[in-house]
Amino acid sequence: MTSPKTILAATDFSAQARHAADRAARLAHETGASMTLMHVVPGGALAELREWLGQGHVMAQQLEDDAQRQLRQLAADLQARRHVAVQTVHSCGSVLEDILVEARALDAGLLVMGARGEGFLRRMVLGTTAERLLRLTDLPVLVVRHMAHERYRRVLLAVDFSPWSLQAVMLARQLAPQASLVLLHAFQVPFEEKLRFAGVDSATIEHYRQRARAQATQRVHALAHDAGLSPDSWTPCIIEGEASQRIVEQEQQHDCDLVVLGKHGQSAAEELLLGSVTKHVLAEGGADVLVSVDRQA
Repeated sequence: MTSPKTILAATDFSAQARHAADRAARLAHETGASMTLMHVVPGGALAELREWLGQGHVMAQQLEDDAQRQLRQLAADLQARRHVAVQTVHSCGSVLEDILVEARALDAGLLVMGARGEGFLRRMVLGTTAERLLRLTDLPVLVVRHMAHERYRRVLLAVDFSPWSLQAVMLARQLAPQASLVLLHAFQVPFEEKLRFAGVDSATIEHYRQRARAQATQRVHALAHDAGLSPDSWTPCIIEGEASQRIVEQEQQHDCDLVVLGKHGQSAAEELLLGSVTKHVLAEGGADVLVSVDRQA
């Protein structure tokens, strides 16, 4: 997997959207990618404003002019601070559709946005629009919480041993080549409560637990080997429990500044990852979140 050739950052000019744009510019500088900064004025809201004020009212045009001015200023600030050329795109329409169309037109390798925004980006990340975006796009999405004061130092990858897992490790290596990796796998004894209810003794259940842990440990080490990771560049984290809770706990325990989650395709697993797990990590975690994809799905 090669580094993304083009990074597309979507902004609504909120504080965290500015953090996202800054992280995107830093990544562009570090990886040699080109960067495009995009702002979309929601067409429905603008049409409603024109209906209230009248089609020829100056306020609607002023809003668009102000947005373009802010976009140019933000791009200039990023160019000066991060020493990278920043192209700008301004549109008025459907936020989700316009971003996806622009990403396809640019053949973008990464989409970057803030975790909390004003207006559309807040809904995009926390509401149904985020899930729609992640289902529709086939490119990684980086959700940024913090200003990019430094490179990513420690990355938590939640792996499930699907083909996505290896690709996610490689992507993390491209975006954070100097970071230490924590490869986390959360396992559970299948149907443990049902086994207990059926009278299966604790020793047998514990045997299943230890076998599941041993198998997961072996597979994590095999994954690291396949990814070409040196022994001093990564740490295994094999832990029992529900994935979303364990991801947040271990992110904080290992002091990670980036968490990588996966999207697998049209399946029950995708619904899980794009639903409860991603929502929980975004809501409860403190690190940036990269939702990667299995391009073979």
